[in-house]
Order: sequence, then structure tokens, then C-alpha cells
Amino acid sequence: MTITTEFVLQSPSLPLVSIPNTLQPDEVECLHALCLQPDVQVFTVQLDRDDGVSKEDLLTLDEVVEVDSIGETSDKTVYKVIVELEDAVSEAFAPDFEGVQLEPTVITTEGWYETKVFKHYEGFNEFRKSCEKHDISLDLTSISPDPSTSDDSSQNGLTERQREALTLAISRGYYESPRQVTAEELANELGISQPSLSSLLRRGERRLITSSLGSEAQLQTITR
Repeated sequence: MTITTEFVLQSPSLPLVSIPNTLQPDEVECLHALCLQPDVQVFTVQLDRDDGVSKEDLLTLDEVVEVDSIGETSDKTVYKVIVELEDAVSEAFAPDFEGVQLEPTVITTEGWYETKVFKHYEGFNEFRKSCEKHDISLDLTSISPDPSTSDDSSQNGLTERQREALTLAISRGYYESPRQVTAEELANELGISQPSLSSLLRRGERRLITSSLGSEAQLQTITR
């Protein structure tokens, strides 16, 4: 039975963690394929324009070899970043764990926030062991079975943790205008950090919208 997992990876050897740690944007969103190509060195990085992180800023980081500016959206600046990948990272991701990345990785000072689907729990467990063997800690945030094999409450694709965060946010007036509660207050109530809360809400919102409007492929077709 397939499972959907959300977790945080922490290690100074992970690529791009130097961006929030050194340049101090709240978070970095990147596309990567370490689960499929363990030696990948090219990442597409998206940063909030308000953070003011430039190509020159990125080039000051020791791990960064080359940076190309791809362009801008209404609120993001997009770069192609080539990094020097440490051997420990390649080795940790090298085995085939039969896992597929669902969403872009969100990188904060706390680490990599990941959402992956594994064909079975054993695959995820082997992935966790491989990370730990190479000094990459894995903090599991949520794990849920394939929605098709679970009850109706999971059929919109939300994990239990996402549902909990969204339900609390709605009940406390987070989505009201003006907001009745801050993200920091919600995070404290859930016993997690503010970046963790923001990640849960953003991913939950995305899944609800995708579930309501159709698959990502359908959405891309509509917007063309």
C-alpha cells in the first residue's frame, strides 16, 4: 500500500541550506530530484522578491558554483543554481527507495521540508535509515496511506497534520480579514515552529485547490 509522507531533513551537508542560514530569507522553494538522481547538482530555486536575494549574493556561498537568473513571477525571483554536492548526500539518496517527490522542497533554517510518496512503508523506512547512516536526521511530520484505501475524510488528499492545521486556522479566524490570530500563535498552539505551520498550511491549501479543480496537468491545460 502506498503511503504519503511529510518530513524534515536536517544536515549541514544538504545543498542550499546555506541560503536561509546565511542570506536569511524566510524560506527557499526549490525543485530537485535527489530521490531519482542522487548526484544532481542543478537546482531551480525560487525566492520571494521581497527578500532581495541577488545572483551576486548566491555566488558568495561556498557551495554555489554557478548561478543563472531565469526570470521573475509576480512575487518570486527564479534562479538556476549549480552546487558542489557532498558525497554523503549522494550516497544517502543513491539506493532506489521507490519514492517520488510530490511537491517542491521548502528550505528554511530548520532544514528541508519534503513531501514524498513511497510504494510501501518498508521503502520509507529504508530511506530513513540511509539518511541517518549518513548523518542526515529525518523528523517525520505526518504519514498517511493511499487515500483510495482510507476513509472518506482523507479523499481530498490532505494528511492528518495538514487537516489539523487548516481546521485550527479556520476555527481561530486566521483566514478572516483582518486576521484574528497570527501564524506564530497557531504554531505555538500546535507545538511546532512558525515555518512548519506555514509549510503545512501552504501544502494543505494547494492539495485542497488541486482536489477541487482537478489534477495539476488539467490546471496547466486550462491556463494555457
